[in-house]
Amino acid sequence: MKSALAITALALVVSTGGARAQDVAAGEQSFKKCLPCHAIGDGAKNKVGPELNGLDGRHSGTVADFSYSDANKNSGIVWNEASFKEYINDPRAKIVGTKMIFPGIKNEKEAGDLWAYLKQFGADGKIK
Repeated sequence: MKSALAITALALVVSTGGARAQDVAAGEQSFKKCLPCHAIGDGAKNKVGPELNGLDGRHSGTVADFSYSDANKNSGIVWNEASFKEYINDPRAKIVGTKMIFPGIKNEKEAGDLWAYLKQFGADGKIK
C-alpha cells in the first residue's frame, strides 16, 4: 500500500513538473505577438521597440540608439526571468510611464515559454 502511494505521488510530481517546463518552441510562437515592435536574433535592429538580443542580465533602457522613456531608463531593472515575467504581465504597471503599449501576457506558462525563447539569444544575436 505504501509503495503504491509513493509511486502515485512520484508520478504526480513528475507530471506536474513536466507541465510547467518551459518550451522554447512555444515561446518562439508567442514571440510573434512581439514581432511588430521588437526583433531578436542575428542582424536584429531596433524597431518601435528595442532589439532584444542579450536580454538576460541586461539593464533596462540600455540598448544603443534606442529612445527610451525616462521611466524605463531609470527603472533599475536588470532583466531575468522573474523581472521579465512581472513586466510582461502588465508593462505599464511595472514601469509607470513606459512608452510600451502592450496588454501583457497574463498566462504564466506562456510568459515562461517566451522567456525561455528570449534568453537563449546572446548580445550578438546568436543562440548561446
